[in-house]
Amino acid sequence: MKFGKIVINFIGTFILVLIVSSVVSFFWNLIFYGTGQFDWETSFRLAIIFGIVIPWIMAKDRNKKEN
Repeated sequence: MKFGKIVINFIGTFILVLIVSSVVSFFWNLIFYGTGQFDWETSFRLAIIFGIVIPWIMAKDRNKKEN
């Protein structure tokens, strides 16, 4: 897999995970604590981790299939 595709997959995964984890943390805080606050620290951490790991795993799987 080329570097450009890995970067595009990172950006897409990062944005998707950031949005989903932000919404989940908002509703979690709204339901259990009564305050609708976003937990941005956790959302960014998850987005960075999954943004790195998922494209890396996808690249390894594609390399195995090509060989």
